Amino acid sequence: MALNLENKAKEAFIDDHFELAVDLYSQAIEMSPKNAELFADRAQANIKLGSYTEAVADANRAIELNPSLVKAYLRKATACMKLEEYQTAKVALDKGSSLDPGNTRITNLIKDCEVKISDEDQKLSNQLNKTLSNGAVTSSSTFIGNNATVANAPQPTLLSSAKPKYRHEYYQKSDEVVVNIFAKGVPANSVTVDYGEQILSVRISVPGQDAYILQPRLFGKIIPEKCRYEVLSTKIEVRLAKAEDISWPSLEFNSSRNVITQAAKVSSATYKPSYPSSKPKRVDWDKLEAEVKKEEKEEKLDGDAALNKFFKDIYKDADEDTRRAMQKSFTESSGTVLSTNWKEVGSKKVEGSPPDGMEVKKWEY
Repeated sequence: MALNLENKAKEAFIDDHFELAVDLYSQAIEMSPKNAELFADRAQANIKLGSYTEAVADANRAIELNPSLVKAYLRKATACMKLEEYQTAKVALDKGSSLDPGNTRITNLIKDCEVKISDEDQKLSNQLNKTLSNGAVTSSSTFIGNNATVANAPQPTLLSSAKPKYRHEYYQKSDEVVVNIFAKGVPANSVTVDYGEQILSVRISVPGQDAYILQPRLFGKIIPEKCRYEVLSTKIEVRLAKAEDISWPSLEFNSSRNVITQAAKVSSATYKPSYPSSKPKRVDWDKLEAEVKKEEKEEKLDGDAALNKFFKDIYKDADEDTRRAMQKSFTESSGTVLSTNWKEVGSKKVEGSPPDGMEVKKWEY
């Protein structure tokens, strides 16, 4: 019976009846839940429907059942690339290539992934330089440095979303997002958790019950190798390591997410990179202001132009903590705050407001 359904599903797929194919494959899977081929083929049908997260989940299940099934890795990679999850796609392609070295399709997709990954890295590395140039920094307001007070960080976000079988909630810290799935008394061997560059896939398969699947495309990127989960008596706790020090307004991806820049609040003073110390040092702002004025005079630049150049020089010569502080404070405050003190802003969300007379404008790449 399962074979008959599989043949009908393949016929439907060939005839471009992809929804019917998914339905028939699902029926076949119910009768033969350990058949990796069925999951891999349903993944292909889901890709045709644009159901990419479902396709990734199917491919993961096929790989779990048969780690040597090359087409499962190929279909996982295809779906991940559609989701712009190029790092995850490349990992799957590398594994598929090791199983089938002569597969030219896999080889070509690996090259495509490498180009996309390189483009993403370049885009991120240029982000701060772009925001600090072209008048992004003004001299009419106040710079936040080591001794400045940053707004208190908000309490961890806690949202919930009802599911047919189990309820899940999440909250976040500065470096991780914690997802709790309230499934009481679930055996640990019934839980499968997979992580992608921006995908979470949780599957609970309790014998005699319908499988529960949670597979959101996440709001932000994560570091899969640093993620972990634990099956407790009352819940499944999944800890996602953030790849970026940003606050997630939601668990799932939001296509309207934009980077907004405004004129940064920076005084006529300047600030030199600080290095980790157990005792914060006080800054002689009058001396620093005099140094900036001297630099402006020597370079014969207008005040704003001199500040722009100075802060770009700070970033270029700064240590890692200083750069992280500058990136985090500038991004989270929508370009209105710039801090070089990672200890001050690392565990808090930096709030900000535009200077008087300024308007919020979207940053166009």
